[in-house]
Amino acid sequence: MEFKNKKVIVTGGAQGIGKEVVRGIVDGGGFAIIADINKERAMQTVEEFSPNAEFEYIDLGDKDSIVSSMNNIIERNGKIDALVNCGGVISAVQFKDLTFEEWERTIRINLTGCFNTISSIYNHFIENGGGRIVNVSSVAGKIGGGLLGTAAYASSKAGLNGLTKAVAKEGGKYGISCNAVCPSFTNTEMTKQLSEDKEKSDKVISMIPLGRRAEPSEIAQMILFFASDLASFVNGEIGDCDGGIVLD
Repeated sequence: MEFKNKKVIVTGGAQGIGKEVVRGIVDGGGFAIIADINKERAMQTVEEFSPNAEFEYIDLGDKDSIVSSMNNIIERNGKIDALVNCGGVISAVQFKDLTFEEWERTIRINLTGCFNTISSIYNHFIENGGGRIVNVSSVAGKIGGGLLGTAAYASSKAGLNGLTKAVAKEGGKYGISCNAVCPSFTNTEMTKQLSEDKEKSDKVISMIPLGRRAEPSEIAQMILFFASDLASFVNGEIGDCDGGIVLD
C-alpha cells in the first residue's frame, strides 16, 4: 500500500504485528517512527529498516512518558500523517483470581495508553487538516475474552472499541479518521505462552473456522489499509481479522 511521503507513528512497532506494520509502511515508501518500551528490540528493527525508520522510547503505562515522547516525535518530524496503536499487554488471569492491580495495569496500558497517545496528537492532526488513527484491539473485546485474554484484557479492548468510535465521530469534521482492527490468535511473542500449551492452543484453533493461527503480516494488512489513503472514507470501523470467529 502507498505511504510515499507519509510519516507514521507505530507504538509497539519493535516486534510482532507492529513490526509488520512498520515493514508495510517502509515498503510503501513511508517513514515509520517506532515508539516502544523495548529499546534493544526496537533498535534492531530500526537498523533493519534504516534509513526509513527511527526509535522513540515510550511507556504506555505512564502518561508523562507518552506526552513527552509524542511531543518529541512531532517536534523532530514535523507533520505526522498517521498513528497506529499496536502496543499493549496480555492478561490471562481468570476473573475469580483477578486483582485490582492486574485490572488497573491492563486498563492503564491497553486503554488509557491509547487515549493518551491519541489525545497527544489530536490537536496536531486538527492543525494539519486531518490524520489517520488505527487502534489494534482484539476479538476478546467483542466476545468477552477467551483462553488467553480474559476479563481485564477483554474489558480493555472493549473500551478501546468504544474509544475508537467516539474519536471517529468527533474527529471526522477535522479530517481525522479512527478505526480499529480485532485480531484473534496470532503467532507473536505475546501469545507464545499459549502456543506452548498444546491443549489450549488446539482448543483456540478449533474455534477458528480457517483452522489455524494468523501470522503477524496478515493482521498488518488490515491495519495498513486503515492507515492508508485507500481507506479515505472508512471511519469508526471495528474490523475483524480473526479467521471467522466473530462473523459479524
